[in-house]
Amino acid sequence: MTTVAHEAWFQDPRLSRVFSLLNADGGEGRVVGGAVRNSLMGIPVSDIDMATTLTPDAVIERAKAAGIKAVPTGIAHGTVTLVLEGKPFEVTTLRTDVETDGRHAKVAFSTDWQADAERRDLTINALYANAAGEVIDLVDGLADIEKRNIRFIGTAATRIAEDYLRILRFFRFFAYYGTGRPDAEGLKASSAARSKLSTLSAERVWSEMRKLLSADDPGRALLWMRTVSVLNEILPETEKWGIDAIPALVATEQALGWKPDPLLRLASIVPPDVPRLSEMAGRLKLANAEAAWLKTWALTVPVNDELTTAAFDRVLYRSAPEGVIARLKLALAVARGKAEGDMKEMSRSGRLSKLLEQAEAWTKPKFPLSGGDVMAAGVTAGPRVGEILQTLENQWVDENFAADRAALLARLDGIVK
Repeated sequence: MTTVAHEAWFQDPRLSRVFSLLNADGGEGRVVGGAVRNSLMGIPVSDIDMATTLTPDAVIERAKAAGIKAVPTGIAHGTVTLVLEGKPFEVTTLRTDVETDGRHAKVAFSTDWQADAERRDLTINALYANAAGEVIDLVDGLADIEKRNIRFIGTAATRIAEDYLRILRFFRFFAYYGTGRPDAEGLKASSAARSKLSTLSAERVWSEMRKLLSADDPGRALLWMRTVSVLNEILPETEKWGIDAIPALVATEQALGWKPDPLLRLASIVPPDVPRLSEMAGRLKLANAEAAWLKTWALTVPVNDELTTAAFDRVLYRSAPEGVIARLKLALAVARGKAEGDMKEMSRSGRLSKLLEQAEAWTKPKFPLSGGDVMAAGVTAGPRVGEILQTLENQWVDENFAADRAALLARLDGIVK
């Protein structure tokens, strides 16, 4: 019998209390999904989700009697979150789908574990663990866990038709947990239904893509998405630009200890074209900060890797540092990808690394003068104040920020007189 009873998360006394609450008086609760899957794959567990035969009202009533906080986080779909000493446990009543339209499902509560398992998306996500820690497999998920095979439960086309977001989930889970080639039936069904992705809310689509792009190595998943035309369906910007930069970027991240950055990875597969990026950001409803970051990156001029330290300081002052850093990281990844056996690219990698180090440590110096200083020197408020200030600031930057306030005030007097 496969078990997770030895896992530290399973031995948490708070989980034992949840089991006791759900299993009393004819009820039953089991851990389901990610916690079981990750344990069997040797991956850290964070969230613990539960499935139960009890109705949401019964869960809330029992929690109240036991002095446990219960939050109706998704009660229409059977979900109640129990909070014990700051630890949340999402508890969902067993369900069957009454009606689906590819975007939303109407569900009915159930006590049928088999039906509950079969309505889920992927076999590796439908494993349960009972109060003894024994893993219960109703959909042949254990074999897929062992092979790291990402497979839909039942017929792939049927599962996808219930919720078209499952196309992206298929590739996202392949990015995180899969090896080898994706399941052939899943690929075929995803390709056939790819046009239905346009019926989904942009927020759901981008949320899935952001998660996929956050995987340690999304390269193989993106390659298969492109192969079956799913990637072009949601990111047509990649059609001519391609995804060839991803392997070198991932390798560089891993070698240099960079945290995977979904926006940087997105930037590597789309053109730095502001109008196209603005259209993409609107279509996918990216957060304002995400859209602004992409625009900043696109507007930033590629960095000349042969700049001196002083010259690069001036570039950093006159540019958005985050855009410069993004440009440097992408350029460095490309150079490192070509560096083996190429002395020119190896040298370029070294120069880009030094510039990146300088950019990440850089603090913008504060210009010593203000508009008030110009007016105090006798210039009437108006456009000329800004013009004089800009002239002095340009001189200060061109001289590598060497002039102090006194020297700049002396220059100001010379201009005014």
